[in-house]
Amino acid sequence: MQLKITYYLDVASSWCFLAEPAWAALKDHYAGRVDFDWKIALMDAAGLPTSREQLAWFYRRSGTIMRLPFMLNTEWLQPGAAEYPVRNIVAEAARDLGVTDDRVRLALATAVLREVKPADEWQVAAEIGAQAGELDQTKLRARARSPEIEGRVRASTAEFHALKVTQRPTFVIDSEIGDRAVFSGFARLPPLVAALDAMLEDITVTKAMTRISASRPPPSLETVS
Repeated sequence: MQLKITYYLDVASSWCFLAEPAWAALKDHYAGRVDFDWKIALMDAAGLPTSREQLAWFYRRSGTIMRLPFMLNTEWLQPGAAEYPVRNIVAEAARDLGVTDDRVRLALATAVLREVKPADEWQVAAEIGAQAGELDQTKLRARARSPEIEGRVRASTAEFHALKVTQRPTFVIDSEIGDRAVFSGFARLPPLVAALDAMLEDITVTKAMTRISASRPPPSLETVS
């Protein structure tokens, strides 16, 4: 694949939720030309609000910026909690059972942010994920509770932090010619489209120049002198 875009997210990050229409549009428009992947980047205490009142303030602000026609739910917040791994680990586990698209993680995000469901409990998260992915609930829960899955989530979170960014969503675009673009905190479509188009064009031009150079090698230094 000429280009790969990796989307770092926490399942119930509100900005990731707001970025989902852009992600879906990218996947539709660049199907067959760009490789799409997502990875978990767990939110930690540094990125979490300290109260539901503070969270509601952030939701009102982001909802206004993105013209969201509804208010996101704040009931999921447990003041003092350092992270919310369950919803993320269940989404990751579904991939091992063959659901590699966005269905399970979107169902979990919707459950947390809109439906006031306790998707940070293993049983509830497994039920939601199994229904969305048409999976066996017992198998999904068992896979989610395995050390391997949590290890993978911790590893992708560490990979996110190694980028030296703090915001979710973060989109990392890598090209086969070695170019890289990182968009941290972006939830709108136009900047991502501009980057993908520019990088695809650079690949085309670079390949053309490589072919020309191969057919017309530069003169030797002796010839020049």
